[in-house]
Amino acid sequence: MDYSERLENVAVLGAAGKMGSGIVLLVAMEMADLALKPENRSRRRVLHAIDVSHDALGGLMKYLREQVLKAAEKKIVALRKVYADRADLVENGDIVRQYVTDVVDVVRPTTMLAAAADSDIIFEAAPEDLALKLKLFAPTATDNPRKPWVFTNTSSIPIAEIDEKAKLGGRIMGFHFYNPPAVQRLVELIRSRTTSDEVASFAGALCNNLRKVVVPSADRAGFIGNGHFMRDLLHAIGEVERIGAGMPLVEAVYTINRVSQDFLVRPMGIFQLTDYVGLDVCQCILGVMNPRTEGEDLHSELIDCLLAAGVRGGQHHDGSQKDGFLQYQQGRPVGVYDPAGKRYVPIAEIQAACDARIGPLPEPALPWKVAVRDSAKDAKLAAFFGQLKSAKTQGADLALRYGARSRDIGLKLVSDGVARNANDVNQVLLTGFFHAYGPVNEYFG
Repeated sequence: MDYSERLENVAVLGAAGKMGSGIVLLVAMEMADLALKPENRSRRRVLHAIDVSHDALGGLMKYLREQVLKAAEKKIVALRKVYADRADLVENGDIVRQYVTDVVDVVRPTTMLAAAADSDIIFEAAPEDLALKLKLFAPTATDNPRKPWVFTNTSSIPIAEIDEKAKLGGRIMGFHFYNPPAVQRLVELIRSRTTSDEVASFAGALCNNLRKVVVPSADRAGFIGNGHFMRDLLHAIGEVERIGAGMPLVEAVYTINRVSQDFLVRPMGIFQLTDYVGLDVCQCILGVMNPRTEGEDLHSELIDCLLAAGVRGGQHHDGSQKDGFLQYQQGRPVGVYDPAGKRYVPIAEIQAACDARIGPLPEPALPWKVAVRDSAKDAKLAAFFGQLKSAKTQGADLALRYGARSRDIGLKLVSDGVARNANDVNQVLLTGFFHAYGPVNEYFG
């Protein structure tokens, strides 16, 4: 069965979720593009979009139509060639509408797991819960006579462990899209010791056709992305606890969040990023990594405390940010959660005192939005961090400690064999997290 045939019958489990909907969009467009080739037009292609909620699946179909419309408008020149034999499609609008129809017609939304029984490929985008994944695989892949290949979007659970417990016989590979899949260019491919050559070859071909940047990771809990992010987060929480001995917790959280953004030239502060991912998701990933990682305590009592108080983060259905470590208005942080008082303290009440204590940024300032687009960013970053080293401020001290720890985390991922080399670690942070520079650098050496 070649690449095109393998993509004739596909299922996506967890299709209406944040990750699943993006996977459905990308794969449905690839399937439709294959179907529109003259040699394939007689062949039927179906993508079973499987989720537990009819309402959520309705939202998925609305999302698909909106996103495919945008994609079609961007590639109208190519689509004119695809539909060149259609005399009825003259105007650009006609071609765009036809392409939307062709892509959406591939997708069959359903709440029935049995729909995956005929699939040759299964993408799984369920939460980071091994028991749940195994429950989903039992009827769709393990006991499926078609022996489908499984691509799991897990961001932390070892693939060999899933393979062994699901009894898939090497028909599985980690295919970790970054969020949101339709926008993020990075894919971490995780091949376990059991993954077959055919499955790995197909995964590479699909990534190539989807124009993704691929970074391979060894099959170790957390892989490269969360292997760095979770330890980075735990360092930040440790710094909150350290400096929090001399100031209120809310001020410590604000301080570390601001330093990790402005002084480290990142797109957002570490606690804003954690809120975006979701505290519950981070707790779950740490819960996967901790028992599978020797010599480290990958756990946070502060995250446990916030979750127990109902502070979760994540996004609403419309994509707006839920409150977590920070409180948000129109997407901007306006408060910091105080576990003792069980309330959000307005940032306006603590900002002046915290900023005075942190101290000024090096001059000229180097905001992430400027740095990431600057062709001379390497020299400017070197100058910026060089000034930090000579500054005698709290902000400079915290930033240098943070940058050095981030570098050490990256180097350990290489020495532990999780990443092939420092370039792979840097590529994940540059592409998957939109950093302006990789963690393994000379700025903090």
